[in-house]
Amino acid sequence: MILRRSFAASSFGLWDAAFLSRPFTKKGKLKEEHIEVEGVVAAVLAGTMFRVELENKHTVLATICGKMRKRWVRLTIGDRVKMDMSPYDLNKGRITWRLR
Repeated sequence: MILRRSFAASSFGLWDAAFLSRPFTKKGKLKEEHIEVEGVVAAVLAGTMFRVELENKHTVLATICGKMRKRWVRLTIGDRVKMDMSPYDLNKGRITWRLR
């Protein structure tokens, strides 16, 4: 039993902290980076969904992130928000921050 603990501690010590902090998937491939954009909430829809108008007049369907749900952050029409968008689908996004 003591041998297993020392082996686990020594094998974990071989990992570099910078390597562990990189965004990898389970298979070891590098994840795609999200696109960060700012916009204004144009409409509040059912189920914590929002229509957000970006600076280039493009409208996006967005939902709020889990930490905003946990902290009960309220969003109304006209609020400026910061969003993460996937490079694969530019019509949907995740609201990550409410700006002043």
